[in-house]
This record gives sequence, structure tokens and C-alpha cells, in this order.
Amino acid sequence: MSEIEFAAPAAAPRLWTTIRQSIAGSHHGEYTEGPLGRAILLLAIPMVLELVLESVFAVVDVFFVSRLGADAVATVGLTESMLTIIYAVAIGLSAGATATVARRIGERDPDGAARAAVQAIALGLFVSVPLGLGGFWLARPLLALMGASPDVLAHSSFAAIVLGCNGVIMLLFLINAVFRGAGDAAVAMRVLWIANAINICLDPCFIFGLGPFPELGVTGAAVATTTGRGIGVLVQLYMLRRGHGRIVIRREHLRLDPPVMLSMLRLSGTAVFQMLIATSSWVWLIRILASFGSVAVAGCTIAIRIVMFALLPSWGLSNAAATLVGQNLGAGKPERAEASVWRATIYNVAFLGVVGAGFATFAEIIVSAFTSDPAVAPIAVRGLRIISAGFPFYAAGYVLTNAFNGAGDTVTPTLINIACLWLGEIPLAYVLARPAGFGPPGVFWAIAIAFSAMSLVSATVFRRGRWKLKRV
Repeated sequence: MSEIEFAAPAAAPRLWTTIRQSIAGSHHGEYTEGPLGRAILLLAIPMVLELVLESVFAVVDVFFVSRLGADAVATVGLTESMLTIIYAVAIGLSAGATATVARRIGERDPDGAARAAVQAIALGLFVSVPLGLGGFWLARPLLALMGASPDVLAHSSFAAIVLGCNGVIMLLFLINAVFRGAGDAAVAMRVLWIANAINICLDPCFIFGLGPFPELGVTGAAVATTTGRGIGVLVQLYMLRRGHGRIVIRREHLRLDPPVMLSMLRLSGTAVFQMLIATSSWVWLIRILASFGSVAVAGCTIAIRIVMFALLPSWGLSNAAATLVGQNLGAGKPERAEASVWRATIYNVAFLGVVGAGFATFAEIIVSAFTSDPAVAPIAVRGLRIISAGFPFYAAGYVLTNAFNGAGDTVTPTLINIACLWLGEIPLAYVLARPAGFGPPGVFWAIAIAFSAMSLVSATVFRRGRWKLKRV
């Protein structure tokens, strides 16, 4: 027999061992040494599972709410389009937290990582409180501004709860970013398991009034999701204090550290703006769709939720690349950092390519699980097929963008977002939907074209290597 024939059976047990260790979080090795493929898998598997579960929040809500009609789904869709601003801030702050914590871990400075974690949590609280107060009191006017119909405005309590309690979203993202930066990806994954299990159980209870629970309709989805996320945050705080992970917060770390906070704020500020560009463009896209009525918004909401179910897990691989970039730059190994990014890009393109082909083939079957409305379903099916056509490009773009952020270079992807989204996607969506007469599919084509262009630009800039010189 050849050497290859012996190697194949031997590789399978090692792969399964790696998978088990990544999910259990039982490995204690460094990500700056050893086989690169193993390091990516150890980080990526729990990160992928974590973000699969994060996407489940939105999918579960739409699944149950769709039983209440198009106006109920449109309420969730319009609220989620505004909530993307919160996600933008949370993800932006998370980028700064991941980069700083990963760099300190790579430098073998666990106390510095713990101080960075405390500053990240403090920043999240400072930001979420005013946003929550504004969102709670202005929920109805904001829905009206987004073009909501009177029937949608009748469900404004959903938006008030979700926007008002944005702090649990902010902290859930931020603390999980701390775990990821430290290399404790399995901890972040388990937190989402707990939060999602609670959400899945409570959603039908509060929406339909099962058993002793009140029947709250659309508002019940907000109550269930907020409760699940809130309990998830409590679990995160417990895990940070109990002392069994790579990062442990002790009493001496519980103080504001202005130099660390300012450094993180500098990184996070640009990253927040980077994400606001992406999410504000989404708000404008929803505004364009709203001009076609609740049916168009409902169809788009279902299509996007299904797409996000695939795209958010792909962020798991990109998050793994960001952690590896930060830790390897901290350890003085820029070439290993670059190699990890290209390897993660190949994995992500393969994964999303297969998922995109499946979505295109089985679009009608997938959409039928969410709606049987003869007006809504065709729009959702068309949107799913058009957007998923660009999945391989999105896969590469996600990894490359997060690699910049992991290195602490948040300016470069921000400039790329401005060019491709604000100056490209929004005008193109309007032209295709209105003057060109494509209607809602025109918006879907604009999404696919803009994100594909962004991926090509990111790859070109990444190859220049200036991100390797960034200090954090």
C-alpha cells in the first residue's frame, strides 16, 4: 500500500479528536504554534456553531410570527432593520475587544487581556443605555419613519421592547468577542446554546399563549428573545468570574483604565462606523422595499433571515481568522497570520458555495416552511436565489474584512464599505427597483453585486500586507 493509503485512515481519528476538543473546549494549546489547519478548526468549529445559534434567534422569531400574517412579519422586518444599527455598534465594539484581547493573549499578558475585557463591557454599558431609552420611547415614530402601515404600527410594542432592551444584545456580542479573542470559542458557543434554548421554548408560549403564559402575539416574540439573551449575559458574567478559562476577571481588574479604554475606543470607533455604513445601507434598502408595501417587506424579511442563517455561521470562520491574526501578530509571527487568513478563506468559500447551490435548488421548499402566502412566497424565493448566487464572493469578503479588524486595521474595511455600499449598493438598488422597473428583485441584485465587488477589492488590498504593521 502507498503512504497516502495509510495516511487517510490515520487522519480521520485526528480530525474527530480535533472536533471533539473544539466543542468541549478541552484543548489548552497555543494558536501561534503547531499545524495551522488544526488551529483554524479548533477556533472555527465552535465559532460557526455559535453564529448558527445567533442566526437562530431571527429565524425562530420569523418562523412563529409568520403564522400571524404579513403585517406581523413586516413588523419584525422593519424592527430588525432598525436593530441593525445596534448590531453595528455591538459588532464594531466587538472588533476592538477581539483585537485587543487577542493581541494581549499572543503577548502572554492575561492580566492585560482581563483589563481589556472590563473596558469592553463598560463601553457596551455606556453606549446601550442612551440607545435603549431612545428606542423605547421613539419606537412608534421610528416605525412610521420607516414607512410602516397603520396595521404594522399597531404592533409597535415589539419594537419598543427589542430596542429598549438592546443592552442584552450589546453585552452578549461584546463578552462573546472577549471569549473569542482569548481563544475560548467553546465558551461563547455554549452561552448561545443556553440563550437559544430558552428563546425557542418561550417564543410559542408568549406568542400564542400556551399554558399559563399570556397571549402577546408579536410582542411575545420580543419578550421571549430578550429573556433568552438576558439569561445568556448572566451566564457569560459567571464564566468570566469562575476562573477556568484563558481569561479571568478578578476584583483588581474591576476599574476603569483610561489608556486601555481610549485605545479600544479608537479601534472600536472606526469599526462601529464601518458597521454603521453596512447596516445603514440596509436600512435604506428596506426603505426602498417599503415603498412596494408590506408584502414586499415580508418577502424580503423571510429571504434575508434564511440568508443570514447561512452567512452568520460563515462569520465563524472569519472570526477564527481574526483571532489567529491578532494572536500571531502579538507573538511576532505575521507570516503565520497571513497564511491563516488565506486558509480560512478557502474553507469559507467551499462552505458557502455548497450552501448557495442548495438555496438556489431548493428555494421554494425552504421558503414554504416560513410562509404559504401566495403573494409573499414568490418574492422570498426570488430574493433567496439572487442573493445566494454571490455566496462564494461573500465568503471571501467576510474573512478578509475580519482579518483587517483582527490586526487592528479598522480603517481599511471602513473605506471599502463606503465605496461599495454607500456609493454603490444604495444608488444601484434605487435605480434597479424604480427607474429600471425591476421592483423588489432590483434590490436583491444590488445586494449581490455590491457585496461581490467588496470582496474583490478587499482581496486586492489585503495582498499588499500593510495590515501587518498595525499596532494595538
